[in-house]
Amino acid sequence: MNAAPSPISRASTLRWLLKREYWENRGGFLYAPVIAGIVSLLMSAVGFVLGLVAMKRAARDGKLQIDDVNINGLDLKLLTQKLDAESMRDLANGLDLTLVLSSSWPFVVLAFVVFFYCLGALYDDRRDRSILFWKSLPLSDTQTVLSKVLSAVLVAPLIAVLASIVTMLCFLVLLSAVVLAHGGDPMTLIWGPASPLMLAAGHFTWIPVFALWSLPTVGWLLLCSSWAKSKPFLWAVMLPLFAGIIVSTTKVMGLFGLSSGWFWQHVVGRLLGGTLPGTELLYRGAGRGVDSDMNSFVALLSPSQQAVALAMPQLWIGVAFGIVFIALAIRLRRRAGEI
Repeated sequence: MNAAPSPISRASTLRWLLKREYWENRGGFLYAPVIAGIVSLLMSAVGFVLGLVAMKRAARDGKLQIDDVNINGLDLKLLTQKLDAESMRDLANGLDLTLVLSSSWPFVVLAFVVFFYCLGALYDDRRDRSILFWKSLPLSDTQTVLSKVLSAVLVAPLIAVLASIVTMLCFLVLLSAVVLAHGGDPMTLIWGPASPLMLAAGHFTWIPVFALWSLPTVGWLLLCSSWAKSKPFLWAVMLPLFAGIIVSTTKVMGLFGLSSGWFWQHVVGRLLGGTLPGTELLYRGAGRGVDSDMNSFVALLSPSQQAVALAMPQLWIGVAFGIVFIALAIRLRRRAGEI
């Protein structure tokens, strides 16, 4: 007598739903940030070539000087051997800034991937009527919607962070090759002053910040995706924008002692801009939680600074609204029929 098959646990079901979301959206989740990183490296290589050509031309014409002494050749060891402590500090900050900029392309792509993924997450299966198939399976609407939420706020940013870190390390290798080819010591001029490990740690600790900060935007987009009969993009974008325009023209926020700018920042901005990485920096407040090393990007993006965002009331208020939007999206999906 064969034993009855054991029921699939909820955790296992959710795991398979996450795999389904990844397989169906691999182009946006994986290929898009990887391609963005490759494009960043290619543009960096072109920038290196153009910069070296310009420096060699300046050295040949006698326009490259150190302490009013003309340098005839491009020897990085000679050019950098007199750097003092302050110059090395500036070099470190400059390198960190360059690392952040060179590795930021996957995050820019992430903003668009998550935004449009959420817009179509619940709308597309109603449009092509595949919702009838998924509703015939032993899957709850709550599990389905939560798998899409987790894909947007955890899976996609995790892949983007990994792509960003790989891009940053490849950029360092590329820069080290240029320095080595011109007589410099990469360990002294690149790997020593720069802080790639601290930046990588900051990227990983940023993931929960993004997950919580983006929740009102993700919830709002999923809500629009679950009820819009057509063109969910227009509904999701135009409703907050029209609300902002009405508030600005009627000056209704003055009744609460607030300006129209507050509404645009804390309502329209939170509904539409939460998927853009780094927007939480605009809400921290001047100087709050930032030490005297403000000029250092390592300090600004360090794990301790990520904790500052987790302490912001705006973040948790947005989380509460995001949960309400997601709950409404689940309820609407239960009633979903044909478009």
